[in-house]
Amino acid sequence: MAKAISNRNVLNAKFKVSDFTGKWLASFGKPELCGSWIIYGKSGSGKTSFALELCKYLSGFKKSAYDTMEQGLSLSFQKAWQRAEMHEAGNNVVVLNKEGIKELKERLKKKKSADIIIIDSLICLVGFTRRDYLKLLEEFPTKLFIFLCHEKNSNPDPAIGETIKRLADIKIRIEGYKAFINTRYSDTDKGEGIEDFVIWEYGANEYWANI
Repeated sequence: MAKAISNRNVLNAKFKVSDFTGKWLASFGKPELCGSWIIYGKSGSGKTSFALELCKYLSGFKKSAYDTMEQGLSLSFQKAWQRAEMHEAGNNVVVLNKEGIKELKERLKKKKSADIIIIDSLICLVGFTRRDYLKLLEEFPTKLFIFLCHEKNSNPDPAIGETIKRLADIKIRIEGYKAFINTRYSDTDKGEGIEDFVIWEYGANEYWANI
């Protein structure tokens, strides 16, 4: 049986948070970089562009890996990588070419493996279940998994995305080149974790002007 935690221990517990700044602080707060986040939205809404920008920013804190399961190492992915100017991240980011969960786990068991893993996207993880998701977090409690998925009726699609959304510390819905972020690390008094994130200003202005 797990040991109960006292009131005092809860209040005195210390957690390592990331010192986000600028627009990242305004939208995310100061998060722990472990557990899971989810990014979802319709095709063409700016999901991949946002995920790459986020990956580049996070790589400034910890080594990151982008598992491109949908596009693979293709011309279209290369162009998205170039647009995001991912070269600026240097050796702090690596690309995984359609690497499934079994292979990914073997990679993450190695020393100096990535601490932040972005999986693009859930629709390619055929047979990935709630049990698989929870086991992944249990096996790698110090790592952060960020899942991308599509959207159906404003909810994550496929269904496993709904489970991840319920349990994720940060939930990000993309629409019209804007990211609407629900973060457990918000601090309204400090203005942290309360702002929407604009992915592409021109595209967002055009889209939302017609809504």
